[in-house]
Amino acid sequence: MTLRCLHDRADLADRFGRDPALHVMELGDLDDLLWPYTTWYTLSEDGPVALVYAVGEIPTLLAFSRPDRSAELEALAAALLPVLPRRFFGHLTGEAGKVLESAYEVRPHGTLLRMELATAPAPVPAEDRPHGPWHPAPLDRSDLPDLLDLFTRAYPGNWFDDRMLDTGQYVGARLDGRLVSVAGVHVYSPTYRVAALGNVTTDPALRGRGAGTACVTALCHRLVGTTDTIGLNVRADNPTALALYHRLGFTEVTPFTEATYTTRA
Repeated sequence: MTLRCLHDRADLADRFGRDPALHVMELGDLDDLLWPYTTWYTLSEDGPVALVYAVGEIPTLLAFSRPDRSAELEALAAALLPVLPRRFFGHLTGEAGKVLESAYEVRPHGTLLRMELATAPAPVPAEDRPHGPWHPAPLDRSDLPDLLDLFTRAYPGNWFDDRMLDTGQYVGARLDGRLVSVAGVHVYSPTYRVAALGNVTTDPALRGRGAGTACVTALCHRLVGTTDTIGLNVRADNPTALALYHRLGFTEVTPFTEATYTTRA
């Protein structure tokens, strides 16, 4: 089979729409805001699709499939070797990442879980301990300095595209005027009715007091009117975050590996 580059958004939306929980990121990347930075590859008419997303310090390769199609995904990974960037960040299911090891040095970052909101969002908390009630409010460009300051304190090294603030789907909670918790999105598309939560964090000094729960809950309530699928990625070794998301109604879709790939010299 020959590697093919795909350009038809309608065809891609149809493919991914058959399993939106697995492909929430890809569906979001079809939106006008992100589409110009994407390149899509496949080997067959209905086989797995790989996305190379060229935003950030290095490109990102995203290639997901269900276990019954893992062999097809591994074949796609092998076919991609001649066209992949010299260095990229990879999110891959199954053993597809191992296929790339023949040509790339791999720096693993661990296993993550894709999750989907499977039930209606929990009620917005009325009050919290001991600093409640929290009042999450939408953030915009004017809040960017405060947001970057919070990320420095609470989430150094996170992946953040400030254009996502323009979607109106970032909410934050403040204490004495200082931004102390945030929940946002990595992708958001009313057109394809999907969103993927991201950049969820709370000031370390205030964790465990309900601010994060309040922000995620408030954001999910904002999203349900314009989306059918709300997903997120979370580290498999983060029991606190997993407990939060399970409590809010998220269920696990698939594990995947995260790693940085650099061409062998």
